[in-house]
Amino acid sequence: MIQSMTGYGKSVLQLPTKKVTIEIKSLNSKNLDLNVRIPSYYKEKELSVRKKLANALVRGKVDFSIFVEMTGNESSAKINQSLVKEYMEQLRTVVEMGSATDVELLKMAIRMPDAFKAEREEFDENEWNTISQNIDIAIQEIIQYRVDEAASLEIDFKERITNIRTYLEEVKALDGDRVENVKTRLKKAIDDLKVDTDENRFEQELIYYLEKLDINEEKVRLANHLDYFLLTLSSEASNGKKLGFIVQEMGREINTTGSKANFAPMQKAVIQMKNELEQIKEQILNVL
Repeated sequence: MIQSMTGYGKSVLQLPTKKVTIEIKSLNSKNLDLNVRIPSYYKEKELSVRKKLANALVRGKVDFSIFVEMTGNESSAKINQSLVKEYMEQLRTVVEMGSATDVELLKMAIRMPDAFKAEREEFDENEWNTISQNIDIAIQEIIQYRVDEAASLEIDFKERITNIRTYLEEVKALDGDRVENVKTRLKKAIDDLKVDTDENRFEQELIYYLEKLDINEEKVRLANHLDYFLLTLSSEASNGKKLGFIVQEMGREINTTGSKANFAPMQKAVIQMKNELEQIKEQILNVL
């Protein structure tokens, strides 16, 4: 079963004092390009998160984010009471006695440096275990998204492989007429020269020429590649790189057939095969 490299997964976790949102987005890429954004107090778990994402998603340009929104009554910013009181005492000695109330002094004091201190949130292993479970949920969501996205690609691939096979049968049917057409054109060209020819030598040269134009090997190999593509497409593991290699081999056989065709109706069929193959090439870049 193939997977697309395009996907999206999300999980929202409500903790006692915060809401944690986990998002994973992915696009196609030749290799794994992983970008992880998490709060500083979870940084020690970044390596394990990267390993988990790499094992599950394998390939693609992946953006992983953890967003934390504080929802509890507690605040990490605290008033530095001792420092504020010291500021107020110092301000009393500066202003004239009775000219400033405590409220006014307090307003001035809290504007002074370090009047507030931010307490760094400590890492909570139990909290992280819950978050880790929700990361797994988000990963499963993006994998399912990839599978669903690839289902339409698989249908399109099968249709285009069927079309290429139909044009290949057309090429096979035209092969006999092509050989006769080549013989007739060569014979006419020699007759137009109005020179005497050795019929035996002509037949030998004709056979040699037709051997160069023979496409039986190309037809057999292309048919095998078509079968192998469908076999790989239906396998349990998604292997976009392998499918890409098979497509390259298919293109090589189609191009060789086109260069040897030397017959307009056959060349038209080859062009149609190339068109179908180009559509496959574009889509195969998004397969995991």
